[in-house]
Amino acid sequence: MTSPTKAEDSGSAAVLDPELTATTDVAKGEKQPEGRSPGQLMWQRFKRDRTGVVSACVVIFFFVISACAPLIAKLYGKNPYTLYAQEPDYPFLLDDFAMPTGSFGGMSGDFWFGVEPKLGRDVFTMLLYGIRTSLYMAVIVTTLCVITGVVIGMVMGYFGGRVDYWLGRVTDFFLAFPQQLFFIAFMPVVVAMFVDPQDETPTYLRAIAITLVMWFLGWMGLARLVRSSVLSLAEREFVEAAKVSGASPWRIVRKEILPNIVTPILVQATYILPGTILSIAFLSYIGVGFVEPTPDWGRMFAIGADVYEQDPMFMFFPGVALVVFVLCFNLLGDSVRDAFDPKTGR
Repeated sequence: MTSPTKAEDSGSAAVLDPELTATTDVAKGEKQPEGRSPGQLMWQRFKRDRTGVVSACVVIFFFVISACAPLIAKLYGKNPYTLYAQEPDYPFLLDDFAMPTGSFGGMSGDFWFGVEPKLGRDVFTMLLYGIRTSLYMAVIVTTLCVITGVVIGMVMGYFGGRVDYWLGRVTDFFLAFPQQLFFIAFMPVVVAMFVDPQDETPTYLRAIAITLVMWFLGWMGLARLVRSSVLSLAEREFVEAAKVSGASPWRIVRKEILPNIVTPILVQATYILPGTILSIAFLSYIGVGFVEPTPDWGRMFAIGADVYEQDPMFMFFPGVALVVFVLCFNLLGDSVRDAFDPKTGR
């Protein structure tokens, strides 16, 4: 009677002993569970968000077609600069009123999105290159604003005192400038300084002016956000421990503070970029951004506003493209925020 009991006790101990169990599992070749990094957890949460995944795919699609715009135009056989209404191969693109012949703005197998009224340019390639212009400009401006806002915000929040006070007043001073109105007044100055009054302003000069003004007046919101985040972290125990251990301010900022504020920076950047695209489109729409013959979203809206009663389809495709991109990018920003911080989930 005694030995079965001991055997049962030994068997129970073998089952309950975690070290013996782990050894047995390893011997059997079973894969042990591993801990996940914050980045892996964020990625897992993001993949479960269907809205975020679809929005990311749409945003990536826009960036891909903008990068491949010259290749797509070459395969398509058209470009956004040729006046096809004056080409002998297309003698009936426009009617006597310079409006596209046929239905839906002249859509056909040769011109998928129709042709431009009055000039007869291809709308499809105009839209491709317009997306390319707007996205490239927005990426550059957003990158500059993020870098500037992060640097100034971290300096204000970490050093505090007089540094925080004076940089805060400089930030308030720049916030007082109305960005779009300032640009309207700034462009004639740039033209007068670098371009002869009888010459046309080069496209690259307009691009530089747009970039500088939007960068000049676009970093303040992010700087304030970073400052408040740094202030909340500066008194935490791990930052104090790093100071006591003799770490330099640069190392503390780079190793202790910056990794903990990546989330608000990334989310804010996803809101800056679509806002920048809308600002660039607005400036081109009112005639102080990009002008002929540079393809641009805002310039297409300006042309469409003059002919929407006769040819509403000309504004349809760029309008849908702009709304879809801005909406998807904003939804992507919400999904990224929720993936980093599930407590704020919708």
